[in-house]
Amino acid sequence: MEYKTKDRWIKIVSSFVFFSFIIPIVFLIIRLVTYKYDNTVSRSYSDYVLMLVQCLLGVIVMVLPSIITKKLRLEIPSTMYLIYWLFLYCAIFLGEIRNFYYIVPHFDTILHTFSGAMLGALGFSFISLLNKEPKIDLILSPVFVALFAFCFGVTLGALWEIYEFAVDGIMGVNMQKFALSDGTDLIGRNALADTMKDIIVDTIGAFSASLFGYAALKFKKGWLDNLLIRRDHDSMND
Repeated sequence: MEYKTKDRWIKIVSSFVFFSFIIPIVFLIIRLVTYKYDNTVSRSYSDYVLMLVQCLLGVIVMVLPSIITKKLRLEIPSTMYLIYWLFLYCAIFLGEIRNFYYIVPHFDTILHTFSGAMLGALGFSFISLLNKEPKIDLILSPVFVALFAFCFGVTLGALWEIYEFAVDGIMGVNMQKFALSDGTDLIGRNALADTMKDIIVDTIGAFSASLFGYAALKFKKGWLDNLLIRRDHDSMND
């Protein structure tokens, strides 16, 4: 009964987040098509382009884990799924669609810190999968695993900043927040502040997750059990 209740809540949350991306996509396409004929728009054309790109990306990254787990025969814990979906909802729907990045103080900083921790936990999963692979004989110390998870989280955080820089340059949007909400370009150090702040808090988040994971491994606690991606032995035996 407990598992059925948990599965039901997982489906409810995933459906809610999924449609929070799908519905705005329809609205944004209409808004972009009619933009030059509508005098009531409250945001710039590039803002709507950015929202559309983010919503489309949200749909893709929502279904991506299911495809990867089936292809590689992995099992993602329900807790990790819920954290992942709620993060996407906050980052894309609340952050971009509802404009929380501008109207809620430190909203972006909180999300980047959290994402750094989440990526650090993903690093533990990655090395755990390798460590338990029967074809690879590895006995790794907790310090090495924690260091790998930290580097893994920071690297993916840096790659995300490269992605933002590339999208800003190609599509003329403002993912890196190098301009104010009214379109005024920032200059010099101020233009770099958002990107550097994101990298710094990503690092803090990854370090926190690594420290937490190190303690869990060192003292043989089960604190990571609900966050680690595992091999799906049931599908492997089919």
